[in-house]
Amino acid sequence: MAIHLPHRRRDPGPPEPPVGEVAVEIGPMRRRDVRSVVFIEERIFPRPWSSALYLSELAQPATRAYYVARAGGSVVGYAGCMLVAGEGHITTVGVAPAWQGRHIGMRLLHRLASDARAGGIEALTLEVRVSNRNAQALYHQFGFAPAGIRKNYYAEVNEDGLVMWAHGLQQADYGERLRAIAARLDRPAGSTRPATPPGPDDDGAP
Repeated sequence: MAIHLPHRRRDPGPPEPPVGEVAVEIGPMRRRDVRSVVFIEERIFPRPWSSALYLSELAQPATRAYYVARAGGSVVGYAGCMLVAGEGHITTVGVAPAWQGRHIGMRLLHRLASDARAGGIEALTLEVRVSNRNAQALYHQFGFAPAGIRKNYYAEVNEDGLVMWAHGLQQADYGERLRAIAARLDRPAGSTRPATPPGPDDDGAP
């Protein structure tokens, strides 16, 4: 007797961005978001994280902070951070390819940095590919500065990792930095497709 197994629905991924204005909301990543996150992950990283790894991260809320960006109810980007002893290590930032160039990476980092500051975090760090100038420019806006090199950190692409740090999150001037970024973002995201080359948050990868 033949046994018919239920067909597993494939995640269609985020929709194509509209030409007109679109609202982007940033909120905590939930378990139900993981499939959509991995769908994006597999399209922008040469060595994507698995669903099991994301679920493991979400199971540690005391030391992890993960966020998703939603547009029209669909996940179009995500970011995460590990928090230990007053410092935060940004573990991932990703934006769906079709949604890059709409400052979604900036919105995610603003939420992550704002919540880290509110939680008493003093400094943030991350690694980024040495050739990824767009991402480095984005991180610089949040106060990140180069601090060293990790040789062949991205072994899958045979590339070194640039270590960057942002210090002084509890200082008043960092609060002013975040308010200035928020003012730039205080308008509908991506009212049109960019007419110039993609901006700093377009790679979607640290």
